[in-house]
Amino acid sequence: TECRETIKKICDSFAVSPIARDIIETASLVNGAGVGIELARAKHHANDPYFLQPMDGVDSTGYRASWWTQFYCILWRSWLSVLKDPMLVKVRLLQTAMVASLIGSIYFGQVLDQDGVMNINGSLFLFLTNMTFQNVFAVINVFSAELPVFLREKRSRLYRVDTYFLGKTIAELPLFIAVPFVFTSITYPMIGLKAGVSHYLTTLFIVTLVANVSTSFGYLISCASSSIS
Repeated sequence: TECRETIKKICDSFAVSPIARDIIETASLVNGAGVGIELARAKHHANDPYFLQPMDGVDSTGYRASWWTQFYCILWRSWLSVLKDPMLVKVRLLQTAMVASLIGSIYFGQVLDQDGVMNINGSLFLFLTNMTFQNVFAVINVFSAELPVFLREKRSRLYRVDTYFLGKTIAELPLFIAVPFVFTSITYPMIGLKAGVSHYLTTLFIVTLVANVSTSFGYLISCASSSIS
């Protein structure tokens, strides 16, 4: 109530000010003799890509830009936000390398006997748990932190939900490929898993899939939560 009373006082004070009278006089001129000038300006701006065109040319969905334009802009903006925080990328890669070295040291040089098979089974379990929890908690606050901005821009019909989600996830995809690569490249030879490029690539492919499924699950939790807490 106090805010509304304050706003009313400000509006009333502005209505009787000299600036308001000047604006009313200018608007009267534009609506009268200045109509031709405004039409000429509108034609001049018709080819300007940064000038908002009338809503007549907008399709039934109500968006001013095409799907690909929305996707490109969201992807570019998300990629810039990733590049603006290089320390976070370095910390995640360093953390992955340290954990991989620790696991590799614990299970170093396993042989294929009864004890070695059990140890390798335990190391593979740590492969999965590390890739799962590390990637879930890396993205669990992404969408909930940007929810107010997203809702404002979505209600303004700047972009669709699918273009926002795809652009956001694809921009962060290189990091979620680099983390499994660093982890597998360190632990695989240290543990002494099956030699051969094809076996290494198969393991890398599976670990990358696990990491990205975990990332998707983290996105699900983030989208379902209204706040970080």
